[in-house]
Amino acid sequence: MKFSVADLLDQLPGQEPLPIAKLEKALGLSGAADKDLLRIALTGLGRVGVLTEEEDGIARTSDAGLIEARLRCSSKGFCFALRDDGEEDIYIRDHQLNHAWNGDRVLVRITREGGRRRSPEGSIQCILKRHTTSLLAQVEQQNDRLVAVPLDDRLLTAVELPAADGVHLNPPQEAVVEVRVDRYPVAQLAPQGHVARSLAIHAGEEADRDLLLTKHGLHDRPAAPRSTPKALADKDRDDLTGLPTLVLGGWVGSDAPILPAVSLEESETGLRLWIHAPAVAERLSAGGPLDLWLREQAEALCVGRAWLPLLPNALSKAAAFAPGQSEAALSVALDLDADGSLQHFRFCRSRIRPDGLVDGAVLQALAERKPKSRTVPAALKGIKDQLPLLESLIALAGQLRDQRLAAGSLDLDLPTPAIESLGDLQALDPDLAREGWLPRFEASQATALLRELTLPAHRALGQHLASLELPALFAINPAPDAEDVNEVAKAALALEIPLELSADGNASAQELASAFAGTDRARVLQQQLCDTVRPVSLAAEPGPNQLAGEPRALAPWCFASLHYADLWNQQLLVLLLGEGKDRPSVRHKTRVDLASDSCHGTIDWPLLAPSQLNPFQEARSEALIQRLNARSRFVQELRLDTLAMAQAREAEPLVGNTLQGVISGVQSYGFFVEVPPSQVEGLVHVSSLVDDWYEYRSRQNRLVGRKNRRTFMLGDRVEVVIQKVDVLRHQIDLAVVLAEDDGAESAADGAADADPSAGSTAEFGAGSPATDASDLAPAERPEAEDSVQPVSLSEG
Repeated sequence: MKFSVADLLDQLPGQEPLPIAKLEKALGLSGAADKDLLRIALTGLGRVGVLTEEEDGIARTSDAGLIEARLRCSSKGFCFALRDDGEEDIYIRDHQLNHAWNGDRVLVRITREGGRRRSPEGSIQCILKRHTTSLLAQVEQQNDRLVAVPLDDRLLTAVELPAADGVHLNPPQEAVVEVRVDRYPVAQLAPQGHVARSLAIHAGEEADRDLLLTKHGLHDRPAAPRSTPKALADKDRDDLTGLPTLVLGGWVGSDAPILPAVSLEESETGLRLWIHAPAVAERLSAGGPLDLWLREQAEALCVGRAWLPLLPNALSKAAAFAPGQSEAALSVALDLDADGSLQHFRFCRSRIRPDGLVDGAVLQALAERKPKSRTVPAALKGIKDQLPLLESLIALAGQLRDQRLAAGSLDLDLPTPAIESLGDLQALDPDLAREGWLPRFEASQATALLRELTLPAHRALGQHLASLELPALFAINPAPDAEDVNEVAKAALALEIPLELSADGNASAQELASAFAGTDRARVLQQQLCDTVRPVSLAAEPGPNQLAGEPRALAPWCFASLHYADLWNQQLLVLLLGEGKDRPSVRHKTRVDLASDSCHGTIDWPLLAPSQLNPFQEARSEALIQRLNARSRFVQELRLDTLAMAQAREAEPLVGNTLQGVISGVQSYGFFVEVPPSQVEGLVHVSSLVDDWYEYRSRQNRLVGRKNRRTFMLGDRVEVVIQKVDVLRHQIDLAVVLAEDDGAESAADGAADADPSAGSTAEFGAGSPATDASDLAPAERPEAEDSVQPVSLSEG
């Protein structure tokens, strides 16, 4: 089928009927077979109450009880529908799944309201879009069936294979297969597929990358439509070639995205910071085939030392900046006062000539150079004349970072492990991280400088497009829930971390991060903070962005080679600068400057013709925003998967070794230990603690032995043996090394631990079953919004 239900519904944004002929054209259906499939789909959707067929065509029904969500399953079969509106996740029992798989977009109807300690329950009414079209699996013979058993144990079914695929039953070397799904389960019929190819498990870094790309359905991405980038003339462009300019670039991977350039000069009131973004939007047609393809791709993807670029090579090459060469740009002049606060701004189409490239080697050499040294290190000779400019940019970036933190942003000292195969994933993101927190600012990383310097530019465009009421894509980030942050504070107090709470008794994430920084449990407590923050997401309406310290509107636009949202906002900016009406009519002599904040509040006429504005207003649908946000979550999943595989590879040679680690998480079924230097995390299952029965103290984040009073607490250092490494599933099995006299506590401490008011308990230990909490029916919603976590046992 050429379309999914989600594609069909995207063509019916409102409740107005759409003729079937127009629907067929919008979906690109021309053959009789495809049109028959559309008719079958319309009949089915009508029966479940999603669509109605009228004389004038097809229309969506208005049913508030149908909730769009994304399905997330655990390895034990418990599934939740994660809602896009941020409301409570919905528990889906196995008989209510209706053949939906993990990751599918679905329509859910609530069948039972939630209670104080229970999530609402629901039933899946319709699968909007399948997430899994191919999977990694192992071929097995089960009775008379040849099946593929998915490596991802969140996919709760085996896929039937044709007899010819039996050649993969006993591969000559350790390998897995890629299975393409030919038919999803229907009624009593099982899913069917076929083996597309075999992939080696231990064949080096390139093979690992192929495994990752195959797992995420990226190894055969569709090619971009053929197009030639537009040539840009100098007409109506400001000549900024005489302005000292530096390109900040810290990436080394192949096909890495292009990055902006920066300039700095003194102004009457302070400093004028120039940000020059590559002119990507001007080189393609908005709404054209290439633009639509870029909407579907949405993001550039880093997979270690290589990138899957967003932009086609020809477009990227045409827009990139190179030292000494005159290049077209989209620029903004940001007037900052002595404190670094944004006062005024003005956008323009420009032409620049960068004077040099600043990368990590340059910044490292600058940091190591003695203040009064007369010699210039080799790494700095290429930008010798621009060294004062670079030093000023570094100082300004630090000032802007301090200002951002004072406004409520959150920086955490959680660096990516120094693993060579991670490539550019080790560099800080040059823009706002979508996770809702930022890695600690490092002046030695060019991308870190770029992150701070471009933030005022995103703030300026957000304020500009919001004031002019143009259909931008805004980045929003609400503050974390106070109750969630307070839970982290309680955990810290239980670990005897001194805290000073505000007058209302609530803690802020920023205050906690500062308090944790000086303790020996800083890393694990900051990891707990990560779970409280809300991700950055795109929205059609402006709103506060806690991470940026922006209370009103933030519109990203400087990184069009990284994110499609930036390209979208660039297209609006280009349209405004080129076609915007700066006066009500030609009879008016007084013009307003549409490129500057001076025009805010002065315009009472249409800025753009309907034919120019309507395509943006129609395309900026809820479906587009959901797709871009979903793609952002996908990028984060790919990033974590790449990191986990690299860490598992680092752990493989250490099987059988005894290492010292730090307890990074405590649950009823055991505790997780993070082992440096790769920071790989493994599980010590409670069933391996054969010396005693252990109680789980959830409020204290610890396991306590009933007899010997030995404790395993969040942040404790322990010695562990790496027993097993499963690279494909990223699972590390550990066993703790117990000294005979280890863990004996004083009688006073034992009495305190015995106090039931210290928190809920669950008992496990010698002779107890190896119970994973995810085997139990969920008592409450998952701890993390985007994943199904094991639920802890508690009294009652």
